[in-house]
Amino acid sequence: MAGLAESGSNPDVDLLYDINGLAKDAPHWFDRGMEFVGEYGLLLAMVLLVLWCWWTVRRRGDENAAPSVAALVWAPLAAGVAVLVNVPIRGFVERPRPFVDHQGLDVLVSGKTDFSFVSDHATLTMAIGVGLFVANRKFGLVGIGIALLEGFCRVYMGVHYPTDVIGGFALGTAVALLLSPLAMALLTPVMKAVERSPRAGWLIRARSAGRAGQEALISEARAERPEEPDLAA
Repeated sequence: MAGLAESGSNPDVDLLYDINGLAKDAPHWFDRGMEFVGEYGLLLAMVLLVLWCWWTVRRRGDENAAPSVAALVWAPLAAGVAVLVNVPIRGFVERPRPFVDHQGLDVLVSGKTDFSFVSDHATLTMAIGVGLFVANRKFGLVGIGIALLEGFCRVYMGVHYPTDVIGGFALGTAVALLLSPLAMALLTPVMKAVERSPRAGWLIRARSAGRAGQEALISEARAERPEEPDLAA
């Protein structure tokens, strides 16, 4: 398995050179920006996206708040589980980084000495993106878009083959989706218990949203209540 994609005559390596070749023609400042974005920036963007989705869910404060927050909690947990699953995969495949076997690559990040398949960054971002999609489709689509951009950046930086990225996407998606029913079954009761807590309930539903929901229920109940006859008439 260590000889995977060692030849420069296969599409995987050809695409690697095509994408990484863009770095050679780009200005130095752009490469430095891509280095930061691909190594840290998009991961930070994904964390901020999860927080934004959580803030939106709790402010809306409907009856599905607890399951939605449970799905949001599962998103980063799925990413952690996927990275743990990747540890034995990397040890089994033992694929060197592309710059080890191929000359002429413009490597933007130094110090990468571990194995290449599969990409941790691609796995992390796609697992969170798919987990977000389970919780909220709009935010999930944005998260998946960020994951795709992360995968492109890893190849652009010269630290992964395209198939490393595709493998990371597949692993992150599989973990997030296949374990989602079990995760939701475990996390939803916990989030409902937190919602009922007088101190921690704000984590699930904003207090103003909760009061608005209660007032709406009271108003609806009054509207449906039949008028009582006037006994003094």
